[in-house]
Amino acid sequence: MNKRNIGNSGLQVAPLAFGGNVFGWTVDEVTSFQLLDAFVDAGFNLIDTADSYSRWVPGNQGGESETIIGNWLKQRGNRDRVVIATKVGSDMGSGKKDLSSAHIRKSVEDSLRRLQTDYIDLYQSHYDDLETPIEETLATYAELVREGKVRAIGASNLSGDRIIQSLEISQQNGFPRYESLQPEYNLYDRAGYEQEYEALAREHHLGVIPYYSLASGFLSGKYRSEADFSKSQRGQGMKKYLNDRGFAILDALDEVANRYAANPTQVAIAWLIAQPTITAPIASATRIEQLQDLIKATALTLDESDLQTLNSASAA
Repeated sequence: MNKRNIGNSGLQVAPLAFGGNVFGWTVDEVTSFQLLDAFVDAGFNLIDTADSYSRWVPGNQGGESETIIGNWLKQRGNRDRVVIATKVGSDMGSGKKDLSSAHIRKSVEDSLRRLQTDYIDLYQSHYDDLETPIEETLATYAELVREGKVRAIGASNLSGDRIIQSLEISQQNGFPRYESLQPEYNLYDRAGYEQEYEALAREHHLGVIPYYSLASGFLSGKYRSEADFSKSQRGQGMKKYLNDRGFAILDALDEVANRYAANPTQVAIAWLIAQPTITAPIASATRIEQLQDLIKATALTLDESDLQTLNSASAA
């Protein structure tokens, strides 16, 4: 399988990332192991998680996803086969986003312990912290890279201006630079990335690992009316997509899918993979059947007319 570079980090990944937000939430450890095994056996290697996954579940504290991944890594003995991407900076109970040196220092040790590894391949700033100087955050990351605890750093949910500032500060001080972006981007939610980040990613050669690749499941095509909302825990969030543009996108997905004997999930992921600045979209699965759809998407090459059909239907 052709690998893609994450910026200038030296990390090479297959063009699909498994989203670990479901581990410890909608997927138990046994099923998580099965999904991860199937993912890696199919030739993929990028697993994305965060220290805060899945803190939103009643009774959880955060770190549940990392713990499951760590148990899997230990049991399988395959650390060198995978690229582990996790995040720091989310509210872990303090009531604020935190990228201070003290918080990063504590958080990286917690993540390493849960993941049962000596190093994190891609350590990402999950949310911005406007109270902490950028220099402090990046200097701390530089220390972690020197210590061998982190291989490369990335950013998620930072504004384009803050990313540019960070890149400039890294260059001025000899700090590691953000090598990746993790924005929201999919066939429905296009404007934010394309207007604020796309040119930035191209100019600075940043890897782009978008989340919500299927718009929380809407682009799978299984939510076509309010009667479908009960199909999953995310169903109630689908109402915002049930509009003329949303239906036009579903129609276009159906049209293209029919030409390839595929389904909307596969086409939506293939569209993302075809975008020139995208490294590997993140998608999660709770069943092997869902994962197989994602895997098939990476083998689907859309031609220019297909891409134009989808672009036209999804134009804002």
